[in-house]
Amino acid sequence: MARAIRGPRALFLGVDLGTSGVRVAAIDDTGRVRGTIARQWPPGGAMDPGAWNRLTLDLLARLLRRIDRTRVRGLAIDGTSGTVMLCGSCGTPRGLALAYDDDRARDEAARVAAIATASAATGATGGPAKLLWLLAHRFTPARALPQAAFVSGRLTGCYAVCDEHNALKLGAHGQHWLPWLRTLRLTALLPRIVPAGTRIGTLRPALCRRLGLRSPPWVIAGTTDSTAGILALGPLPAGTGVTTLGSTLVLKVVSPVPVELPDMGVYSHRLGNLWLAGGASNSGGRVLRHFFSVGEIERLSARLPCGTPTGLDYYPLLAPGERFPVRDPRLAPRLAPRPADDAVFLQGLMEGLAAIERLGYELLALHGAPFPASVITLGGGARNRAWQTIRAGTLGIPVVSAKGSAAVGAARLAQWGLRGSWRQGRAQGKGLSWALRCGRRTWNK
Repeated sequence: MARAIRGPRALFLGVDLGTSGVRVAAIDDTGRVRGTIARQWPPGGAMDPGAWNRLTLDLLARLLRRIDRTRVRGLAIDGTSGTVMLCGSCGTPRGLALAYDDDRARDEAARVAAIATASAATGATGGPAKLLWLLAHRFTPARALPQAAFVSGRLTGCYAVCDEHNALKLGAHGQHWLPWLRTLRLTALLPRIVPAGTRIGTLRPALCRRLGLRSPPWVIAGTTDSTAGILALGPLPAGTGVTTLGSTLVLKVVSPVPVELPDMGVYSHRLGNLWLAGGASNSGGRVLRHFFSVGEIERLSARLPCGTPTGLDYYPLLAPGERFPVRDPRLAPRLAPRPADDAVFLQGLMEGLAAIERLGYELLALHGAPFPASVITLGGGARNRAWQTIRAGTLGIPVVSAKGSAAVGAARLAQWGLRGSWRQGRAQGKGLSWALRCGRRTWNK
């Protein structure tokens, strides 16, 4: 059994299985980061379950050589939401996985749509359609798993459990599988759903010896990579918005109630008695990078007259079609007229993105979530002060930038799971908000 957690000497590990590679972080009982290590996927490794496991163990071994491994008490894993694979009863992968954005299962998606109600699990990138495609092209497996659940299984030997967050796009509603999955004969392949932060089991003895661990740490049910990035931010009260300015524009708001708009790709992850509700636009930073290099964006941003609106009414898209906050597969990009001054054009694009952001938060508020009292910004665009000024003016609320390492967020999840804060809070009806308030002093050091 793993040692009991006493005092501030315990260490917790988080593994982030991201789109570009793997990152591992260690934090201590005060929440301070004690070490990180990362490595990019080898060619083809992003969808190779064997590579997921090998790279995870390699980075864990390297990080453990840098910290006091006798203090490690637990670890949690996050993975890309919607990435699924098949394996045998002992965890042997049945071929490669299908990525979160893989839409090859269009025919299978039509079969799903004929019997299913719209949800985060429907569509060509939904878990059920991907599983049907995999079953048609692979040997009969014993288990279908998301990315994080499979690697957790390799660490514990338990392949029968999946966290609630990663199960969502496989067809979960809370801790239950949607009934129409039985019609597709998929239910027998699916694992049991548990809340994120639940103890799955301890690290296998053989792996403990390989990693030089005398006492086996607990492996905690993880989460998705985007949610882990937000958990890394620390205590977030209801009404906090989190905008990720990456290739796409992703909005989340901490809400007391879930928001579900399946046709727009809006869904909610439960965090104790709170919810992280949001969606993603087809617009985002990739539009800016289509017209300007990173260096040009930085140079032009330095001379933007942000206090003077351009009056350009842009809806920045690279191709027709939008999903959130407007659902219109034929929505045309609105990028004209283009001013002669590139700085004015860049400002107009940023204003258009800020308008989409405000419309998104208004839509979430219309369906029950609070309109944010403030917004925390993640992603590459968070460093752009001009864009931040434009967004603050458009939203009419404070906008701050932050860094949210998903590996650190997974480590914090391991810490909460082992402290009992998450589960005790759920039992008392206080949820994650209670756990975060208990840790507020250490988070703000």
